[in-house]
Formats: sequence, C-alpha cells, structure tokens
Amino acid sequence: MLYLVGLGLGDAKDITVKGLEAVRRCRRVYLEAYTSVLTVGKEALEEFYGRELILADRETVEQEADSILKEADVCDVAFLVVGDPFGATTHSDLVLRAVKLGIPYTVIHNASIMNAVGCCGLQLYNFGETVSIVFWTDTWKPESFFDKIEKNRQNGMHTLCLLDIKVKEQSLENLMKGRKIYEPPRYMSVNQAAEQLLAIIQNRRLQGEEPEITENTVCVALARVGAPDQKIASGTLCQMSTVELGGPLHSLIVTGTMHPLELEMLKLFSVDSSSFENNAFQRTA
Repeated sequence: MLYLVGLGLGDAKDITVKGLEAVRRCRRVYLEAYTSVLTVGKEALEEFYGRELILADRETVEQEADSILKEADVCDVAFLVVGDPFGATTHSDLVLRAVKLGIPYTVIHNASIMNAVGCCGLQLYNFGETVSIVFWTDTWKPESFFDKIEKNRQNGMHTLCLLDIKVKEQSLENLMKGRKIYEPPRYMSVNQAAEQLLAIIQNRRLQGEEPEITENTVCVALARVGAPDQKIASGTLCQMSTVELGGPLHSLIVTGTMHPLELEMLKLFSVDSSSFENNAFQRTA
C-alpha cells in the first residue's frame, strides 16, 4: 500500500492520528522536501513519528518515482507531504504510477494553506484562482500572475498568492557543467512579492494602462500559518513591501470586493488602521 499523508502546517504534532498510525506501520517513509517546509526539521519529525525519514527532493519525486514505489505492492510505503497531499501542489503523477503498477493507495488529508488562509477572516468561497509568484531574475520577469490577480479582482474575488520556494536549485553555470552543486535555499517574502507587483503596476502605467490593482489595494500578509508564532498583517500593497513578518513561509492575499464582516476581521490585523479603512471601504459589498 502507498500512503500519501498530509502533515499539516505547524510542527510534528500536526499529523492526524490516522496518519501517524499509517506512518508507524510503514517499512519506508519518504518526506517530500521541496514544495513546502514545517517549522521543525527532519530530526524532530523522526523523533515524534518513531521512524527514519528518507528525504525526497524534486529530482527523486519527478525522475525516480519508481524507487519510492519499489515493493509497495508487498509492503507499506508512506509519502509525507507538508500541508495536504493534494493541496497547493498535487502529487497525481505518483498516484498514477502506483495505479499502473497495481499498487493500492490511500490518501490521508490534513490542513493546507489553501483552507487555513481563512484565519485572516476572508471567506474561502470568495477566493478566485490561486496564483504563484516566482522569483524574478535579471533576464526573466514574467507578469502572467498579475493578469490572473487582476481578473479575480475584476470579478470581486480575492487572490491567494503562493510565494516562490527555491530548494536544491543549481546555478546556470553548475547546471551546464553538470556539477551537483546547489544554491542555498531561498524563500520569497511578502516584501519581495509586493515589490514585484508594484514594479508591474509601474510597467503597465508606462504602457498607458491603469491597472485594476494599485499601490493602495488592500492586501493581507501571512507568515508561518499554523505555527505558534503565526503572523497576519493587513494593509495596502505599498505597506506590504515594508511590513515585518519574520521567517518563512509567507503568503500574500490581494483582496477583491469585501463583505463588511470580512472588513471587520481585517481591521484586527491592520498595519495602520486609518489608511487601511480609507482604502478598504472602496471595495465593500
């Protein structure tokens, strides 16, 4: 049996009872280690679960999936995912490979950022398409995520922006030379995401457009959702470029049309209540 087990968002104790029971009876336990991170390391998980964990990076999952599934038809194997197995990042390919090999599978769900984001007070059914904001480089500055945020806002919907994670990435030089040398991990902050969005707004204006999203659009910053030191801050997009949230992981919400109840909740987390209210009341239902 292949078990896909969600670990939740906080620490080792966020696994469900059902998930923990499955992990403890598995012969091999893999920890997916490239789409998200918990607030604790591999060693803390091993101590609580009572099992040794095998780190599975992107290369292992996408190119060596057969090694994960090896003998899963005759013994139990667990694949652990931070959040929910089918939350922000799906692992459908692993399931499809298992089915083709005649290996049964079981999914054990858990909380993910996709539903825990409701902690800020915005109602989940008022969210549109989720987008990913990627790190820009000197030669690659995509703006497609901005168009999706604009479309959501035009429809009155909020947008959850998942921020880029760079784990076990190679520089272009090392990649071209085939050297297995990896860059230090990088996690995009809300500040970096906001700066990129502000840059796109300026670019659009230079092209004669007036974007649906401006410096004064109300946004919500979230950090380490589900952890004891979780942090939430609401304010304008401009304020998001300087707000202090601490360490990763961060997420950003660009609001659409807000219900009065949503607005009241956001006031609890406002960076500056006076400027927040002046902008927020422009988009209430």
